[in-house]
Amino acid sequence: MHILATTSSSLDDLIEPVDLNQSPADVVVLSFSGSDLNGIAAGWSDGKASLCLTNISDLRHPMSVDLWLEKTAAHARFILVRILGGYDRWAYGADQLSRLAKRKKIPLAMLPGECSISDDRLAAASTVPDATLMDVLAFFREGGPDNMQLLARRLDALASGDTQSLPTATPMPKRGFYKPGHGISTADELTAGFPPHAQRLPILFYRSTLLANDAAPIDAMFEALAARGFAPMPMFVGGLKDAETIGFVEQAIAELDPAAILTTTAFASATDDNGETIFDRSGIPVFQLVTATTRRDGWMEGRRGLNPSDLAMHVVLPELDGRILAGAISFKAGDKTSDLVNQPEPDRIEHVADRIAAFLAMKTVSRAERKLVILMPDYPSAPGRTGYAVGLDVPQSVMTILSTLSTAGYSISDIPQTPRALLDLLAARTAQYPLATYSPSAGIDSAWGEPAMDADLEDRAYRFRAAQFGNVTVALAPERGRDADRRTDYHSPDLPPRHALNAFGQWMRDGVGAHAIVHVGAHGTLEWLPGKTVALSKDCFPELVTGGLPVIYPFIVSNPGEAAVAKRRISAVTIGHLPPVLAGAGLSVEQTKLELLVDEYAQADGLDRRRRDRLAKLIVETASDCGLASEAGITGDDDPDTALSRIDAFLCDLKDFAIKDGQHVFGEIAAGDDDPLRIASAGTEMQALLDALDGQHIRPGPSGAPARGRRDVMPTGRNLYASDPRTLPTPTAFELGKRAADEILRRYLQDHGDWPKSLVFDLWGSASLRSGGEEVAQVLALMGARPVQDAATGRVTGIEVLAPATLGRPRIDVSLRISGLFRDMFPALIALLDAAMRAIAAREEAPGDNPLAEDAQTLGHVPPRIFGSAPGTYGSGIEEKLADGSWSEREELGRLYLDATSHAFGGADGDGVHVPGGFAERIGSADLLVHTGDDPGRDLLDGSADVAFIGGFSAAVAALGGKADVIALDTTDPQKPKARSISEAVTRVVRARAVNPRFIAGQMRHGPRGAAELVETVDRLIGFAETTHAVPQSLIDATYDAYLGDEKVRDFLLSQNPEGARYMGLRFRAALDRGLWHPRRNAVNAELEMLAEDCERLVA
Repeated sequence: MHILATTSSSLDDLIEPVDLNQSPADVVVLSFSGSDLNGIAAGWSDGKASLCLTNISDLRHPMSVDLWLEKTAAHARFILVRILGGYDRWAYGADQLSRLAKRKKIPLAMLPGECSISDDRLAAASTVPDATLMDVLAFFREGGPDNMQLLARRLDALASGDTQSLPTATPMPKRGFYKPGHGISTADELTAGFPPHAQRLPILFYRSTLLANDAAPIDAMFEALAARGFAPMPMFVGGLKDAETIGFVEQAIAELDPAAILTTTAFASATDDNGETIFDRSGIPVFQLVTATTRRDGWMEGRRGLNPSDLAMHVVLPELDGRILAGAISFKAGDKTSDLVNQPEPDRIEHVADRIAAFLAMKTVSRAERKLVILMPDYPSAPGRTGYAVGLDVPQSVMTILSTLSTAGYSISDIPQTPRALLDLLAARTAQYPLATYSPSAGIDSAWGEPAMDADLEDRAYRFRAAQFGNVTVALAPERGRDADRRTDYHSPDLPPRHALNAFGQWMRDGVGAHAIVHVGAHGTLEWLPGKTVALSKDCFPELVTGGLPVIYPFIVSNPGEAAVAKRRISAVTIGHLPPVLAGAGLSVEQTKLELLVDEYAQADGLDRRRRDRLAKLIVETASDCGLASEAGITGDDDPDTALSRIDAFLCDLKDFAIKDGQHVFGEIAAGDDDPLRIASAGTEMQALLDALDGQHIRPGPSGAPARGRRDVMPTGRNLYASDPRTLPTPTAFELGKRAADEILRRYLQDHGDWPKSLVFDLWGSASLRSGGEEVAQVLALMGARPVQDAATGRVTGIEVLAPATLGRPRIDVSLRISGLFRDMFPALIALLDAAMRAIAAREEAPGDNPLAEDAQTLGHVPPRIFGSAPGTYGSGIEEKLADGSWSEREELGRLYLDATSHAFGGADGDGVHVPGGFAERIGSADLLVHTGDDPGRDLLDGSADVAFIGGFSAAVAALGGKADVIALDTTDPQKPKARSISEAVTRVVRARAVNPRFIAGQMRHGPRGAAELVETVDRLIGFAETTHAVPQSLIDATYDAYLGDEKVRDFLLSQNPEGARYMGLRFRAALDRGLWHPRRNAVNAELEMLAEDCERLVA
């Protein structure tokens, strides 16, 4: 018998079941909140009834619930349940407990965790009168030790059947001030203990923490700030949602005139009719202090730092307020989940206090005296790309920032006249930090030897690439590791940075005396140093290098994933900046002539047959002469109508392509850009930078790709935030993802005449955030599942597996290759996908309809399907070899790709386990790889990631003797997804963008950075040729002719970026040497030799 019905799976199904084996008791109390359980335990006296306390987090798996009901709940005389998050948070447990209580006539009171919110379903599940529910809820609403004692007495009476003179709750203040050691206080009493000039710092924390006598982290934070000369003002609140509390806090802010606001509250605050939060209206910077529910040992031992719930509630959602993450100050401690308390972490308290003090020092000092270090990115890549950031002309942006700062009152002198001059000054390595002053950090000696052995040490001092312009210093961070292994060392999870980079941090803080770091453009070095993903410890190198220095980070608005890394690991204020202007690619002269002929043919159709046939022949011949026929997919077997249809579609595809018309310059608008929101962004970007350096609150703003319809990300200049991962994929994203999945299947059917059985799918972090989870939705749709959302919160709580009849096709066995960023940011999505795969594997369906289930049945267990690199590592594993060319056959790259994909991920927390060879098995049997591109401002030849992952897969298929296709899924227009082969996709990018005169002219307006863009294009093109063997030689020919074959472009490259020009020549040479390119012109070899000589002379 086959199960044909729709089935569902909850995320709780992934949790390992446990048998709490608790002894029965008269009164049983359950809650997600340790404060609830601790309060009742403390208030319980020697009454008539016995007490059992249970944390619901131990009862999330259905089997755990069933065992506990049988052994404990069934014997109770009164059961009290309080569920933070409402009925849906514990739906199975609430339903089964209600059934038990009604069957056995046990008094059951089920209450919402939020005192101000009613939950009709919990009330209906209860077996006591509504009046009893409200009376019991009042004890929690009022809170405090006295009320917990009264509640304990009431529970004891209810369990004993004594309904006479039941105590009621005593009212307690809903909000107010708190003084450690004294309790509830007033603002005047607090300020009286500090000097009048002391900067006042409100510390917002939950009222429940105070009333549960669990405010030790607040006490410790108070003492640390007071010791630094501040006047901390603890304020307890029920949350930041209700109008009365917000009014109380706003009045306090107005009266106290604080320098900053500190808050330990979770989630985001309420917004008014204008979309503004209390922090927006105050204009005062706000710091997020995390009082984590993560256990201390879990934090200490894990790489992630915080559990998924803490990450969402205490980090992701507060970012919607524009809060600056100062760090975690406490973790949970206790022997059992029912008696956990907040345990302050002393060195984290001190670090957070130091970070806040550094920020306020920046804020307090005048602009004329403020000292800054402006960092330019130097991501390990090919030569000639110093200061390279996607979409941003970093050198020109730095010069613009210097000029603006000078006008704004900063002490700045001798600003370079050109970007090339700026880069030349940095190359001189004039800055130094004495070895005698340097203090090495633990672990560096064992990795790199003694400090005096560092390669950047000269004459007993570390030398840095930096140039000083008055009180502002522009610098490039030293290499994290070895020159020969730049990219490998860059993302190593265990390799400490070299002494030079550690010394660089001390030089910024002590040598320069910087008040802040301004990092211009993604992707930096500091935020990727070894350590925890979030909630760093004293041993994490991002903290060791930057210390507590404020970091202001202009960041492209379409890359939310990497922006989040900077926010969470170096406490950056990320100021979103525009992507470059996009323009229509248009057609070349030859392509335009061809288009006119096709139009003429269309008009001649149905008229003169002979004329029509002559036109058809002329069009095909013309297309063949210019190389377009083969690139359009025309074969000798195509009839004229088919051939012309392919040509027409190819030309339309080229015309629809959007190309970057130059690069963005921070705080400027490109000539001819008439978009009102982009024009407004020029002013808001630079003003936000000035405001951030003045220590003001930077309003939060969403991230996404403007060209994909996300107009709400403009005006830019706001502190970027990302989506709550628990809401992904959104309902809209699922519908769009399903459409894209259908396009994948349509293309495979077209090419092969059958459904694919198994495929591999790349999942990336930033793409998932930009699109609301469309890529995850594509995967679910291919497998035949859909997400289940909680209508009240929008959170995804599980999946629904669709019946075969509804699906109308076989399920696809999908294996995932997740990026390191996806692994770190989305443990909840990993859990969701794992739940879907397990649910599908458990179904019994017709032969051929469910290959995953058939595989699971053969193996006797559910095989892993979610793969990625080891925790703490990033990339595909082939980047270094591909960049330096130290490989012979592409199969060698394929084996590196397979070795790097060493872990399988899954379970409730998305954890990884080492599974050597597991991913290779999936690639060996895969029918295709799907790689999605969603951002119109970014294509396959932008950046190194696309070629590394697609190329790595293709090389792995070759190494394994596999047969898989590669599909580049274009979802830049989500309403019209388009699946292309990798050859078609690369051809389109080259013909529409890479060799387009408008694109080249746009880059030539940007000096060294524009030249670097051309170098990047060539490097990626050759990389695809090397790894996929699917790049037509005509594309390499065309790119060579457009760049080095054009005298004007060649001279531009040599004058603006000779290192880049040299590397470009080496990449073309590599294509020649590997037999991937046989130029049409015999002179190419001599031209490359001449280029090498010219570059050698200029670089020397």
